[in-house]
Amino acid sequence: MDTIASLFSFITTPVSWVIVQFHSVYGSIFGPDTGWAWGLSIVSLVILIRICLIPLFVKQIKATRAMQTLQPEMKKIQERYKNDKQRQSEEMMKLYKETGTNPLSSCLPILAQSPFFFALYHVLNSIASNDTIGVINERLLESAQKAHIFGAPLAAKFTDSPEKVEALNSTLLDVRVVTAIMIVLMSLSQFYTQRQLMTKNVDTTVKTPFMQQQKMLMYVFPVIFAVFGINFPVGVLVYWLTTNVWTMGQQMYVIHNNPTPGSKAQAAYLERLSKHVAKHGKTRNRRERAIVKAIVAKGRDRNEYERKFINGLNKAGLAAQADGTVIKGESSAAAPAEGGTTTATAAPKRQQPKRQPKSKRHSGAAKPAGEPTSLTKADDPQDQDPKPAAKKGDAKPAGNGSTRSRAQSGQRKGPQRPKSPSKK
Repeated sequence: MDTIASLFSFITTPVSWVIVQFHSVYGSIFGPDTGWAWGLSIVSLVILIRICLIPLFVKQIKATRAMQTLQPEMKKIQERYKNDKQRQSEEMMKLYKETGTNPLSSCLPILAQSPFFFALYHVLNSIASNDTIGVINERLLESAQKAHIFGAPLAAKFTDSPEKVEALNSTLLDVRVVTAIMIVLMSLSQFYTQRQLMTKNVDTTVKTPFMQQQKMLMYVFPVIFAVFGINFPVGVLVYWLTTNVWTMGQQMYVIHNNPTPGSKAQAAYLERLSKHVAKHGKTRNRRERAIVKAIVAKGRDRNEYERKFINGLNKAGLAAQADGTVIKGESSAAAPAEGGTTTATAAPKRQQPKRQPKSKRHSGAAKPAGEPTSLTKADDPQDQDPKPAAKKGDAKPAGNGSTRSRAQSGQRKGPQRPKSPSKK
C-alpha cells in the first residue's frame, strides 16, 4: 500500500491543506484537539470532492442508461459471433462508436475519487506513524493524534496491536467497537444504494446478463468493503462512510426526479406528475416540460407507463403538446393519443342500405314507406311493359326484343330463359 500511496503523493499536499483549512474553522467552534474538529474536517473534504464530481456523476447516469439500452444489441452480437472473440470485440467497439457510448463512463466517479482516497489514507497513516506530511506540521500532528471519535483515535485501525492503540491514548475495545460499527454501516449503505438502483431504477422490460451482473455486485461489494475495512484507519472509514451516504442520497434524488424509462421509479413519477397536471392543468417547470416533450415525441414507441400517462391526461380533458406543455380540451388535434394518433373525434361512417330478406325479394311485396327500395328492373317505371300480361300457358313472342317479360323481384335482369310449353 505504501508503494501505491507514494504514486499519489503529489496530491497529499493539497488534501492535507484542505483538511487544515477546515480544521481551523471547526477548531474555533469545538476546540482544536477534539474529534469533532478533525472528523468534520474529513466530512467537509468529502462533500467538497463530491460537489466537484457532480458533472462526472451526470455522465455516469447517462452512460449507465445508454448501456442498458444497448444490452439487447450486445446480446445479439455475442450470440452471432460467439465462436469468434476478435470479431465480437470489433463489433462491440463499432456499436459503442456509433452510439457514442463509453463503458468506462459509469466508473468515472469512483476513478476520480481514488487519488483523494489514497492521499487521505497516506495522511492518516503518517499521523499514526508520528510523521509530518504536506502542510501538517508537528503541532497539527500532535493535535490530530489527540483527536478521538467516540473514544477511537482517527489514525487507529481494527487490526492494530494493543500497544499501538495505547500509544494513541485509547483502548483496543473502543477502537474495535467503533471500527466494527462503522464498517457495518459502510457495507449496509453500499448494499442499500445498489439495491435501490436494481429494484427501482432499472428497465424491467429488458432482461439481459447486465442485470444479473449488477445483482451479483449488489452482494459482492459490501463483502469487499467489509474485508478491506478492517485495515482502514478510523479517519478513512469516516471518509468512506460519508461518501457512501452522499451517493445514496444523490441517487435517491435522481430516482425520484429523473427515473430510468421503463422502471418502477418512472411509473411512480408519472403517477405523481399526472395528478399534479390534472389538478393544475399545466406543468410546473422546465424539467417536467422536457419529460412530457420526450414522451410525446416517442409516439408508438412509448412504454406501458408512458401510454398510461397520456391516456390519463386525455381522460382528464387535457392534451400534451409537442413542446411539453399541456392544454385543456377534450379533443385537441395536437394531442397525440396512444399509437401516435390524435384525439380528434372521427367523422361518422356512411350508413349502408339494409338488404331485404330473400323471401321479400322473391315475393315482390310492397315495401313500407321510408325503406330503401331494391334497384331491380321491375321497380323502374320506364322498363314496365304497358301491355297486359299474357295468359298462362301462352307462348312468348320471339322477336327482336320488342317485348320482354316483366322481370320479377329477385330475378336476374335481361332476357330470361324460356320455359318449356305446358301440355294441352
